[in-house]
Order: sequence, then C-alpha cells, then structure tokens
Amino acid sequence: MAWVTAAMLTSLVVLALVGPLVWGASADRPDPSAVLQGPSAAHPFGTDNLGRDLLARVLTATRSSLFLALAAVLLGATGGVLLGASTAVVGLRARRLLAGLINLLLAFPALLVAMFLAVVFGAGAGGAVLALAVAGVPGFARLAQTLAAGVAGTDHLAAGRVLGLRRHRLLWRHVLPNIAEPLLLSTTTAAGTALVALSGLSFLGLGVQPPGYDWGQLLNQGLTRIYAEPLPALAPGLAIVYAALTFQLLGEVLAGSVARRGPAPRTPAPTLAPWGSPRPKAGGGPAEDGLVLQVEDLHVELPTPNGTIRPVRGVSLALRPGEIVGLVGESGSGKSLTAFAIADLLPPGARVSRRTLRLLGVDLTALTPKERDHHLATGLAVIFQNPASALNPSLRVATQLTETVRAHRGASRAQAASEASDALRRVALPPALLRSRPHQLSGGQRQRVMIASGLMLRPGLIIADEPTTALDVTVQRQITRLLSDIRRDTSAAILFISHDVALVGEFCERVLVMYAGTIVEALPADRLPAGTRHPYTRALVESVPDLTADRDRPLPTVPGTPPDLLSPAPGCPFAPRCPRRQDRCAEEAPPLEDIDAAHRVACWHPVPAAAEVVTR
Repeated sequence: MAWVTAAMLTSLVVLALVGPLVWGASADRPDPSAVLQGPSAAHPFGTDNLGRDLLARVLTATRSSLFLALAAVLLGATGGVLLGASTAVVGLRARRLLAGLINLLLAFPALLVAMFLAVVFGAGAGGAVLALAVAGVPGFARLAQTLAAGVAGTDHLAAGRVLGLRRHRLLWRHVLPNIAEPLLLSTTTAAGTALVALSGLSFLGLGVQPPGYDWGQLLNQGLTRIYAEPLPALAPGLAIVYAALTFQLLGEVLAGSVARRGPAPRTPAPTLAPWGSPRPKAGGGPAEDGLVLQVEDLHVELPTPNGTIRPVRGVSLALRPGEIVGLVGESGSGKSLTAFAIADLLPPGARVSRRTLRLLGVDLTALTPKERDHHLATGLAVIFQNPASALNPSLRVATQLTETVRAHRGASRAQAASEASDALRRVALPPALLRSRPHQLSGGQRQRVMIASGLMLRPGLIIADEPTTALDVTVQRQITRLLSDIRRDTSAAILFISHDVALVGEFCERVLVMYAGTIVEALPADRLPAGTRHPYTRALVESVPDLTADRDRPLPTVPGTPPDLLSPAPGCPFAPRCPRRQDRCAEEAPPLEDIDAAHRVACWHPVPAAAEVVTR
C-alpha cells in the first residue's frame, strides 16, 4: 500500500504545482459557443454555463483546494497542540482550567462550529479557513493534552524544572519533541477531513467565492445537471474523494511504519511536578552561618483517593559546604519526597509546611515564585535515579547541557558549548559526546552527563537521589568517586539518598536514617558498623551481607512491614517491628535527642552503646 499512497500523493503534488500553469488559461477562458456541453473529445468532462472546460477547472482547482485545507489544519493543529501541551508545564490550577476549557470546547460538534463561525467571519476563503481552524483546535488540544500527560511525569522534565527553565522552553524543548510523532500522524489524517469540510463549506456558499473556485464550488455548480449530465457534477466530487483518501492512506502508512519500528525502550519514572500549595508556618528558625542547606520541621501531605497521607513528618537537617550526608531507609520511608520538597518537585496537590527552609543562606519561603525558581536553579542540582528517563531522549547532549547557562546567564552558544565541553571533561567524558543522544550512551555515561548538567551552574548543593541504583558495582564506585572529587574541587554539599547502607557508610561523612517519614537516627558514618543505637538502624546494618556470612543461613532482614500511612498508629512507628518495644513505645512517639555532640537517636530504649554487630 505504501507505493500506491506515494503515487497518489505525488500526483496531487504535481497537479497542485503545474495545474494552474498548464490548464489555468483554458480553465478561465469562456466560450459562448460551447455552453453547458456534455462530455466530448474536446471537453472530456463537459463545460460550464460560460463554456469553460470543466476538466481544466478541476485540475486547476487542485492547488487552491489543497492549499486552503492544509492551511486550515495547520492553523488548527498549532493552536490545539499549544493549548493541550501547555498543561504539562503550567501549575495545577492553570492545568485544571485548561482541561475544563478543552472539555467545554469538545462538547460542540466541530462541523457545526465551523459553519457557525464561517457565517460570523463572513463568506469567503479566508473566513472558511479560519472557521475550520478554530473548530479543529479542541480535537488537537485533547490529543496533545493526553500525550503531554505522559511527558509531564518524566525525570527529564523534572530536571528541567530544577534547572529553572522557563515554561516556554520546557514546552518547546522537552514536551513537544517527545509528542511530535503521533501529532504529525494525526495532522496528516486530519488534512483529509479538513479538505472534505472545506469543500462542504464552499458547496454551501460559505467558502471560496467567485471568480475564485475550488472543488466544493465546482460541485455546487454541477449539481443542477446531475440527472442530465452526471459527469460534470461527479468530477469534482471524485477529486475530493481521491485527495481525502490519499491523506487517509498516508496517515495509515506512517502509522504502520511507526508500529513496525516499535516504541523506544523506556523505564517508568516517578511522577513529578512543581510544588503544590506551600503553606509555611508563621515565623522561621534562626539562620545559622555557613550552612548550605537548613531545613527545620518539614512536613509533606499528599491527598489520595482513600485519604491524606503524611509521608514526611517533622524532618530537620542541615548541610555545610563540602559535606556529604547520606539519607538512608527502606523504600517508602520518605527520603526522595524530602529531597523533592527541598527542590520544589512535589506532585500536584501536595501540601508542604516547614518552619525553616534556607538554601545558601536565603529563606526560600520569603521569595516570590520567580525568585525562588531562579535561586533553586542556580544553587541546587538534582541527580535522578534513572538517567535514561532524566535525560530528554529527543535532544542531543549538547543541547541539554547548554540550555541552563544560556537561560540563566545569557551565555552565547559558543561560550555555552565551551563550558559544556569543560563539564564533560570534569566527569571524565570526551567532548565528542556532545553530539550524541542519550540512547547512544551507556548507563554510566548517562549518569555522568547528568552530573555534568548539574555542574554547569556550579551549585552549592547537589541532591543525588539514588544515583547508583541502576548501575553495576564497578560503575557505582566510579560515580561515588566522581562525586567525592567534585565535592573536593567545588566545596559543594551533597545529600546522597540511598538504601545501600554499606555504600553510604563508605562514601558519606554523616548519615541520617529515615523511617515512616521521620529521622530516627543521625550519626557519623564511621559509627555505622558497631555504634548504631536505634533498633531500626541496627537491623539495616545487620541485613547487609558480607563475605564472612554463613551461607547456610538465610540473610537477616528487618522483620514486619512498614506502617500504614493512611492510618498511622500512635507511638513509635517502628514499635510493631522492634524487638525492644515496651508499653511506652506504643503510646508516645520518641523525640530525636542527643546522645553526644555528633549522635542523635529517636528511641525510648536504644541499643546499648557497647553492643556489637551480630556476627553472621
């Protein structure tokens, strides 16, 4: 079918280009001696009421019919795609308003809207094209909205928000390129529908007006002779069917080629979006000099169909320049949500409260949204867990590295490219990779590119959200060594999120242990092997296998399951799983208290200091 479609499309293009040049003169030349003649050797389709050759007019009308139909569908597609795709980059309230507007517009039949607007705009080619374009906007908007919803949850769009890219840049660089293919297929198919609709408006006298003509007007003029001479009336109709069928077949062929090629492999990514409805508490804690990050009493609430959950409750942490702090805990303990609350990347509808949130000494709660976005983009970088989804698959590495410095510092293209090359060298990658796309890189290379992207603006804080989880052991060591070198060279503070206790103990200086949304222990990393005091932390450490473990015994695990966040029980959240629990543990939640100057624990009955790790 592909070659048949190609032949039909080629014939339409040739007729549109050469038709007016070859047959234009005879199509417009009246002949009083040949008025309303039937088909003959001289006039295969007959003549009209002025003696003009109908075959020449049908062939000449190819250009105007196709041009007007394509203009209508392109205008409608442009407006609809921009309206629908914008839902991926706007705030929650604007997204709901746009969705409501699209649903309202879809309630009206497109053809009736086109006829009404054609009357409003005035009969003529311009009014008909504009009417069809406006009537086509809702359909394209709904398609673009649906496609953009899949892009809105990707890490690379979240990374663009972290970098402080404006909404129009997010739309053009990160959303539209990833939904362009199905939109082009839909536009191709819609061109045939627009051609039929435009011909219908001209047939009704609302489209092209004399002395101009298109297939719809020719069909109207020949309709009065349908019983006496069918061919003059059917010829323009056959041309409409031929062209519409060509566009439909073209859409089917393109869709078939895409289906045979198959979708690109993709790893699901967490759904991320901008901060939803921040609610700072009255007043803030005192600022401490020399801190890169200062967070006090951070709470996050997430609405769900079954009720509101509180995955982060009362978290406080602080990082100094050049310090590497590990944040560990089981999946669902609130580690990533804590980081996303700091980076302004919480899901839509999330509610945040905090007493203090300062980055590089600046109170983020006192800034306007624009100022906060700029400060976060230039002072903070996020390295996501899955670099394959965090990098935009449709853009080259060079584009993804240079857009931040061009957006925030106004750097020229050449200067930005030079800085991108330097950033790649800093992470031990050759500048030649700037011309590559993410799918051409290995997992370790993609993670290094993510780190290089974060370094482009020289941030004071780097949040590494499990950056080594998807990598093999050798590459994990390379990435952690690279982060250590960056910390040493730039004095950036690093918040390293992981569930690998052994890696955190080796890589970090301090460790924060989270359970059920709270920090239950904070201690120096060198105390992890034998100096942990909270039963949960001790259980995590003991569950790490080593070469001395007895292979005949099962690996130790933390017994029980995490608490239900929808209906949390009073008291210590770890009490149901704790071997040291007592009555008070089920009644009152323990505060995080100092054991010494460097060690804090939230437990009523901590493990004795002299306890040693159980030998396996």
